Amino acid sequence: MSMARPQREGRVQSSSRRQDGRQEAAALSESFRATRALSEALAAPLSDADATIQSMEDASPAKWHLAHTTWFWETFLLRDHLTGYRRHREDWPFLFNSYYEAEGARIARFSRGLLSRPTLEEVLEWRAVVNDAMTPLLGDPALADLIALGVAHEQQHIELLLTDIKHALFQNPLGPAMWEGAPPTAAPDTPLGWHRHPGGIALIGHQGGGFAFDNEGPAHRVLLEPFALADRLVTNAEWEDFIADGGYRDARLWLSDGWAWVQREGIAAPLYWHEDRHFTHQGWQKRDPHAPVTHISHFEADAFATWAGARLPTEFEWEAIARGQDGTAALAAHDPAGGNQLDGAAPPLPRGGEGLFGDGWQFTRSGYLPYPRFRPAEGAVGEYNGKFMSGQVVLRGASCATVRGHSRPSYRNFFYPHQRWQFTGVRLAKDGDA
Repeated sequence: MSMARPQREGRVQSSSRRQDGRQEAAALSESFRATRALSEALAAPLSDADATIQSMEDASPAKWHLAHTTWFWETFLLRDHLTGYRRHREDWPFLFNSYYEAEGARIARFSRGLLSRPTLEEVLEWRAVVNDAMTPLLGDPALADLIALGVAHEQQHIELLLTDIKHALFQNPLGPAMWEGAPPTAAPDTPLGWHRHPGGIALIGHQGGGFAFDNEGPAHRVLLEPFALADRLVTNAEWEDFIADGGYRDARLWLSDGWAWVQREGIAAPLYWHEDRHFTHQGWQKRDPHAPVTHISHFEADAFATWAGARLPTEFEWEAIARGQDGTAALAAHDPAGGNQLDGAAPPLPRGGEGLFGDGWQFTRSGYLPYPRFRPAEGAVGEYNGKFMSGQVVLRGASCATVRGHSRPSYRNFFYPHQRWQFTGVRLAKDGDA
């Protein structure tokens, strides 16, 4: 009897583990298929010409995003792990590799908009072939981490597809709409409140199970001084006050590189603004004064914060508040899936809210650098993040173009200080004794 009981428990545990494994594989398979379908649904309103144009080197054609994510699955999953798989086209990796030096030569980034062939239809046919070929791999637990990375990678390109096509359509004097109709209006903004933190030691970085990018770890401790973080994003109306007060003409508000950028580029307002309108995925629309301001650079965010008598938060301060690490029992962790994030094939537009996630990625004053003990992954996928840890700044949260569920408290987005074609906004911070 004494031997039988552990054996039965062992069988139950083994069965439970198998069931958990099957459930995880089913969830990952569903996530793969939903993500692939969302990419295509978002591209559905586009013509072949729409999907081919490239408006600047920072952006890529919509067709290229659809193809590059397919190249990722074909290269790192099917080529390397499916016996007998042959590439759909042997000459396409040169076109659709992004920056993976280990994968060989590739077309120059600024030339992606010259790819009139393959057509959008041919790219969609390739996607269908790869989707079918992935079926036997989706249930392999040994590939679960790599598949999760592929899903997260494609979700990132969904956001890029939306922001890049917006910039491309903006170049057209006709102001074409990707979707028809008028966007919903935001609720009136509330007086600015603050999440206060007493300071102390905070644990920063990815913790526990679940997927995370390598740049989110290792988890480590940081010492925080007392501070406060605003409970909402800065609004369009508040930014209009900044402009009216001469914010773009006062060198005292700007970092030296930022002031040089403003002068050189003739910057006088956020990207896509013209008088009382702004350009959206639904064409030119009257700008909602209550909605969060977006499409600003780090230089602009920092200047506004100085004008407002505040500052930008550090990425560690932001994460401590997101996790509810404020030293009191009153404040709960913020929902990473909360806020105005992308739920399906719909036009993204900030609408405001009290959560930390959604509407716009929030600039911090932190440089994008490796955490203590960081080591890039082995192989080509190790090029995913680590080699970009120089000269950029960290943004936290999520945007209205971020796929819901993609973000986490530890998630680190990053851009160069002058870039603003993404849905980027600002959340103010101040020192605790201010």
